[in-house]
Amino acid sequence: MLDIRKLLAAGLAAATLGLGLAGCAGTRHQESTGEYVDDAAVTTKVKAAFVKDKDVSALDIKVQTFKGTVQLSGFAPSQDVRYRAEQIARATPGVKAVSNDIQLK
Repeated sequence: MLDIRKLLAAGLAAATLGLGLAGCAGTRHQESTGEYVDDAAVTTKVKAAFVKDKDVSALDIKVQTFKGTVQLSGFAPSQDVRYRAEQIARATPGVKAVSNDIQLK
């Protein structure tokens, strides 16, 4: 009788662990926990690079990252600044692609 309880308890623990890990998996429209953390780091790196650049305003350009794809939005004073922001984002480690939706002022 005692062995059956241990077996059931072990089975329940394994099932709970399996369900918990499945909840962390990403889908096409939802990031996994690891992807979310990685994307947050990429966003931070891109914004930091904007702060260091003398032409690109980190305050005027919004950066969002989803599964390694960086989306830039906001406003730039010229096409050159718009292009420079895209260059900076593309050169950032961890960036897989860039969608440049920056509008000209």
